[in-house]
Amino acid sequence: MKKILPSLMLAILLSATANSLYAEEVLKADHPDRYLVKQGDTLWEIASMFLTDAWMWPEIWHVNPDIENPHLIFPGDEIFLTYIEGEPQLSLQRGDASRTLSMSPMQKVRAGDRNLKLDPSVRISPLVSAIPAIPLDAIASMLTTGRIVEQDTLSRAPHILAGRADSLIFGPGDEFYARGQWDEETLVYGIFREGNVYQDPVTNEVLGFEAREVGMARVNNRTEDIVTFTMLSVKEDVRIGDRLMATEERRVESTFYPKPPTDDVSGVIMTVLGGVTQVGRNDVVVLNRGLSHGLDVGHVLAVHKLGPLARDRINRELVQLPSERAGILMIFRSFEKMSYGLVLQTEEPLRVGDVVLNP
Repeated sequence: MKKILPSLMLAILLSATANSLYAEEVLKADHPDRYLVKQGDTLWEIASMFLTDAWMWPEIWHVNPDIENPHLIFPGDEIFLTYIEGEPQLSLQRGDASRTLSMSPMQKVRAGDRNLKLDPSVRISPLVSAIPAIPLDAIASMLTTGRIVEQDTLSRAPHILAGRADSLIFGPGDEFYARGQWDEETLVYGIFREGNVYQDPVTNEVLGFEAREVGMARVNNRTEDIVTFTMLSVKEDVRIGDRLMATEERRVESTFYPKPPTDDVSGVIMTVLGGVTQVGRNDVVVLNRGLSHGLDVGHVLAVHKLGPLARDRINRELVQLPSERAGILMIFRSFEKMSYGLVLQTEEPLRVGDVVLNP
């Protein structure tokens, strides 16, 4: 018994020490104990107040079984830090806003059913909207940056032939003629121009060809292979020779929930959209990893700043110093061999060539 007791005490002490180290690793040193949710907050911003890495939110989020949809958080709710069996947990206490409901009539009436019997019913919803994890408007301007295509996709696409008013450049409301092979059922087309050719900086493999979206137009009239369009919107000046492709059908997330990849990922930042050299928060970067590497929308990666070269004066050679973690990014669009990522936070400026790894 005398031998068992010290062993038991040692096990308890080691467990407590491990839990303490875990808490220090997960929680920020200056974290609050409670936080009252305000209008305009996001889960990412709130998690950043408590956690060293905001993407770890789901791992310490304590689901209260008495609260319906505990992951929906509203202004006026209170988030507080507790410890369960020595491990930190974030819990939720509902405020008045999430319990204040509006009721509106809901009728099931179909066109032509004149004699349909109506059953009264109501739709119940909170008066205030739940706060998002990462809202769409944080990256909305980047969601239609273009698409990655095969080498000859643009060269085979229909092209702008001429303008109705002899214009060389077109803006919203202008009409123009385009020629090519058309899908008879498509009425709205994106207008594209050749962009970057993305080449893997490690293997030199060509990963994709960027078709940069410069505008959007609607079909007015068709005459054999010539179609008349009206320009709906532009991002850049649209010119004669630009190419048209049917608008892309793909899922657009309204809210992004950050999560770590299930597979091990190791890649590099190939370029930064916008023509800048240094990368900061809310910049969009292009990675040499995509769907074939297990990367999908919402996946979070840690950015490690490439270590500098140091001269070893003793051995008279240059030595590459280890990379240091310097930021976090989230994938918001993924292609087969590459992807677009949004930089969520940085501790110092990042650059093309910096490494991305599992967080």
